[in-house]
Amino acid sequence: MSDKNDIDQFLTADGLDTAREQEIGQHIGYRYDVNLVPDYNRLTPFLKKYMDVMGWEDLNWLEDVHLGYEENKAAVFDRNINGWVTVPDDIELPDNQQDRDMIARELLIKFQMSARHPLVQLKQAYKKF
Repeated sequence: MSDKNDIDQFLTADGLDTAREQEIGQHIGYRYDVNLVPDYNRLTPFLKKYMDVMGWEDLNWLEDVHLGYEENKAAVFDRNINGWVTVPDDIELPDNQQDRDMIARELLIKFQMSARHPLVQLKQAYKKF
């Protein structure tokens, strides 16, 4: 069983805390309360500006975005493409999970707005006008 206080428990241990997780051999992420509002004191400068530009008071649509790991690499899950977006190696990740989650939210937004996002390529291929 992993140490729940270790922020790298999914890298340094198996991260399987419950009997069911150990039985199936993988972490069950949805058992946590994803409706907890993130600490807005930890917003990155990009996210602050993004909220200002959009005229939003919160990031509720990003509340369940968390930094995870795919094949032992830090990554964020993009539901639009149903896949993991790997965090670039040159980004130094903080020790605090909330700060890591804020970075994940920022990276997800930037990726979704980039020309490299698969939905942009689909639009270019299939748009009518």
